[in-house]
Amino acid sequence: MSTALPPTHEALTVPEVMAALRLSRFKVYDLMRSKQLPSFTIGRARRVPADALHTYIQNRLGDDN
Repeated sequence: MSTALPPTHEALTVPEVMAALRLSRFKVYDLMRSKQLPSFTIGRARRVPADALHTYIQNRLGDDN
């Protein structure tokens, strides 16, 4: 499984977010549940907008400084 995000995807799957952040499935769902990482559902499929993931990362970098 590749850890690089596909540049053409606008909505990421949970496994793609897990790979990008190197976090467990539980932690990714916890971030979504707590509204720290925006997501949406289509049927039973959960997706994270790619820009929301980038925003989350930038916000976390800002918290450390």
